[in-house]
This record gives sequence, C-alpha cells and structure tokens, in this order.
Amino acid sequence: MNHCKESIFFILGLLVFQIGLVSAQQATPEEAFRNIHVGGYLITQLEEADESYNAGYSMYMAAWPLVKDYPGRSFQSGLFGTWMHPQQDGPLPIERFYTNIEGGLGWWRDTEYATETPKFIMGGVQLNFAGWANGPGAGRGRDWDDPKGKYGVAQLSPWVLWPPDGLNLKQGTSGELFGSGYLPLPLMEPRATTAGTSVPTGNQCWTLFLNTGNFKGPVAFFTPYFWTQASAEDPRLAGLFLDQRPSKANKPFQMETQHIYSKEATDSKGQTYARTAPTQYPVGPNGNSDLLHRLMVYKKAALWDDVEAWFKGGKMAEGKIDEEEAAMQRFKKSVRSNWSFFGEHIPKEMRALLNITSFLDPSVTDSATLRIRWSGEHVTRRKLSSRSLVVLPEYYKLVKKDVDDKGEWIAVAPQEVPAETGLHAVDFRSTDKRNALPYVTPEDPESSWKKPGPVAGPFKARLGDGSTVTYYWYRFADQPALLNADLSTEEREEMQRRVELLHAHWTKEREYLPPPLFGELAELDPALIVQPPAGFEVGYVPIVTQQGLE
Repeated sequence: MNHCKESIFFILGLLVFQIGLVSAQQATPEEAFRNIHVGGYLITQLEEADESYNAGYSMYMAAWPLVKDYPGRSFQSGLFGTWMHPQQDGPLPIERFYTNIEGGLGWWRDTEYATETPKFIMGGVQLNFAGWANGPGAGRGRDWDDPKGKYGVAQLSPWVLWPPDGLNLKQGTSGELFGSGYLPLPLMEPRATTAGTSVPTGNQCWTLFLNTGNFKGPVAFFTPYFWTQASAEDPRLAGLFLDQRPSKANKPFQMETQHIYSKEATDSKGQTYARTAPTQYPVGPNGNSDLLHRLMVYKKAALWDDVEAWFKGGKMAEGKIDEEEAAMQRFKKSVRSNWSFFGEHIPKEMRALLNITSFLDPSVTDSATLRIRWSGEHVTRRKLSSRSLVVLPEYYKLVKKDVDDKGEWIAVAPQEVPAETGLHAVDFRSTDKRNALPYVTPEDPESSWKKPGPVAGPFKARLGDGSTVTYYWYRFADQPALLNADLSTEEREEMQRRVELLHAHWTKEREYLPPPLFGELAELDPALIVQPPAGFEVGYVPIVTQQGLE
C-alpha cells in the first residue's frame, strides 16, 4: 500500500514537473524580450538662405499624436522643429559654447499631464544647459531657490494661459498646422551693466508669436538677462548671446525622437526580430503627409524698426510682419533618416538603421512644404475623428551580411514573425502608475510672487489634459519673471508703458505671421484662452501659479 502511494506520488510529481517545464518553456520568450527603443532624426534638406535674414523665423508644423496610445513618461519625442543659435562673427573664447532656442511640439519625460495630443514648449537653453526656460514659470527642475531658468520667460499676452507643464493644444488635434516663430522686440533699452558687473545686456526680447485657429500674436518672451547671466560670471562671453547677437539664418529643421518603446526577441534559429509601438503620421485625402510648411526667415526691418519707432512716439506699428523683408527657405525633395533600434545590450557602433526609405517617399515635396507619401504593404491606415493617419510598420527583421555586419532592420508582415518570439502579444500601453506631481510656486510672503503680488484672483481653469491650473492677474511690470530680470523700477515702468501700447492695439484676432498657403490651423486648448477682468484689460497678464489634479 505504501509502495502504491509512493508510485502515485512519483507519477504525480513527474506530471507536475512536466507541466512546470512546459510553463517555463512558454515563459522563455517573455523572459527573452529585450527592451529596446526607436530613436534618431528625420532630417529635412533645404536650400540655404542669405545670412542677412538673421532676425528670427516662423514656420507651420503639423501637430498630431505620434503614437496610437500614450505609452508613459519614458516616451520622449518632438515633432518637426528647429534649433535657433546666435550668429557669431569669429572664434569663441571657450571650447564648449551651446545656447539657443529650441523646444517645439512634442512629449518629454518630465511631462506630468501628458496625452496622445502633443504640447508646446519654448525651450530656451542657457550656456551649456546650466538652465533652460520652457515658458513663464517653467524651466529646469522644481527648486525655486535655485530656479535654473524658471524666471527666464515673461508673459506678454493678456489672453493666453501658459501652464508650466507645456502649452496645451486642443485634444484630438491630428494633422492641423501649428504656426509659431520667434522675432525680437525692443521692449526695453540696452543696459551697460549686468548683475552689478560692467558686462552689457542687450535689448533683444525674443518673442514667441503664434498663429492658431483661436489665437494669433505674441505670447511671451525671453528676458535678455536669461542669456547674460553667464556673461556676468565670465565677462569673456559678453556680447555673444541672443540678447545682442542676430540669429543664424540657416537652421536645422528636424524631427528628434529620443525613444519610442520597442521590444526585441530572437527565435530558435537565431534570427532577431523587433516590434515597435504603433507609430503614425497624418495623411490627407491624397495620401500625403504635410509635415512642415512655409519656413520664413526675417531681416530685422521686418518688424523691429516699426515697433521701435512706435515706442519712441511714432505712428502705431500694425504688428503684421513685412514680407518684403522676409525670405522663404525652400525644401529639397529629400529627407534623411538615422532612426535605429538601440538598447543597453547594443553597442553604439552596432546600432542598425531602420530601412525607412522602403516606405517613405519625399518626392512629392514642393518648395514650400515638406511632404511625404507613405507606401508599401506593411503601412496601414486608421481614422481619428474626421482625419486619417498612416501607421508605420510595427514588425522588423534584422538582416546581416555576416556576423561582423551591424545589419539593417527590414519591415516585415506580422505573420513573418515566428509566434515563439512572443512579440505578437506585446502591449505597449502605459503601465506607469505614478501619480502626477503638481507644479507649485513660492508661498513666502516676501517672494516675488507675493510682493507686490497679483491684483486679481485666484481663478481656475480645467484643461483638456485633465489638470487644473490656478492663475492670478499681475500688472505686467510686477510679474515674477521681470522682478528677477535684473531691471530697475524705472526700466520696468518703461516696459510697462510699451506693453500697454501692444495690449491696446495688438489683439488676438489680427494677422502677424505670414499665413499658411493652404490647410487648417490647429487650435490651442480652449480653456487656455481667457479674458482679462474688467479694469485690467490693458497692462495686465495672467500668471499660472499652480497646476495639478482636482
């Protein structure tokens, strides 16, 4: 009897072992998954503009949800944008000198209230990334005792709220054109000193202009001191920043993607495959994607001269940019890509490129528009609201000439990928359960947020990303950014006078930037459009002091 029990237990144990072995074999592909990412640049090719067009630019960029489902905070990618550096005349006094205005539409790892719809940031970079400014009250880090650029942008518009998490677009935006650009405005006079030193600060207030379906005009500007803080610390750098220098006329226009979630697995034959999160582009009825449009560069006379004369007592400047002092940069029928899969297990020199040229055709591009036609058996389509999107191939096979070749990733059909890899079951939807961190500003009654402080508020607005912002109305010259811009009371009052002229005459319905030649304009989140309270229509601006969930 005991012998029979032992036999039964042996047989049962053997069955359990076999079941466990099968389970382990089934789990192996899951364990064999390697986390990888798609990253790189899509790079436009442009005819060069004359370097005399060195006073800013404007452009129209398509705005759309790059991935089908927002995959979480580790996802980071911009849409098409640019990097505007100061134009220099000769050699620089230090070896590493990086400063510019970048930013644009996209998603970032420090976005707290992200959705499939992109947001816009200003992206001014101080010397070698010592700090950066993404908008009024928004910049590097959360420590207000060490602001690192968070006071670098001043609010100019009395009609637009700027959340610290980024400027929201209307949810569901999918292919409409978002117009933006930077031009300098003489909102102040040059200064002979900076932070108590003999280093000068210029008066170029680089101002963000927007052209959208529900708002047009200037929104905010970088304070000149944002740039010259570095000069005060190292006088050799005096005169090299955007407070005084013109901008480079010829800039790179690219789409920078840091990483789109992907997975990699190798089958029993040693063949490696990968799958990436569904990545998509907007397409029109003709099957083309219009991604960048009407890149304009400007001479200083396009806007500055009329505004400067107005501030000195001359006739009102209309605000509309003089296209006689502008040039359009022309696209070539070419796009370069260095998109590749990368991961911790792949040495940088062995990153294989994706064969994007097999399904990307830029030959439909014209001089005014970067236009791409997507084709191939592995490209699919989907609808979002009333618009269409193409979904790029999700599955890839690594093809190598020999063991030392880093190879190339070739798009393949899902059925060509062996089931044993488990890639078909991958779910790229976000598993990030961390609660979003609220944005707050100083509560110290002696801080620049409280003294002299706001004139009206608090008010609240519920945004399309689910967050709620709290904002107050400040007299323009008394906003925190200007109280931290190394300006005297007299200088701020002169700025107040000039801005009151702008508020009285440059309304949000007027035309400023050269309009697009075709297409529909994207809209800002309607909750961001506000009306000044009675009595505060001119000379006052809304400043967001908190953003969080309610």
